[in-house]
Amino acid sequence: MIVDTGVLYAAADTDDTDHERSAALLTDRSGPLLVPTPVIVETSWLLESRLGPAAELAFLRAVEAGELTRVDLVSDDWTRVCDLVEQYADLGLGLVDASVVAVADRLGTRTVATLNRRDFRVVRPRHCTALDLIP
Repeated sequence: MIVDTGVLYAAADTDDTDHERSAALLTDRSGPLLVPTPVIVETSWLLESRLGPAAELAFLRAVEAGELTRVDLVSDDWTRVCDLVEQYADLGLGLVDASVVAVADRLGTRTVATLNRRDFRVVRPRHCTALDLIP
């Protein structure tokens, strides 16, 4: 499963309305938690700016320890990201969400853990008709 920023942030923020279901999703799972590098950057920035450096460090330690599997973008992913940002310009799709779709396309993964239903219900991946969005 590919994990988007919202779920990672909510799992760390105990005051977030989606905290419990996001934290449960990350702990009660089978298989790796795949996190595109742009998602790591965005999550890290949000955690530091909203919750402080200790929250950011805890997240980075989870990446370092392999609790989250970092997925770097390859050349074809960057092409796909550009195509998606251009195609969905009216939606305001940006790098981070486009990277989730590009990585899902490349890896053939349908399941995306996200709280962003607005974008991911509209954007069409190449490898399937729609992504399976959880929680």
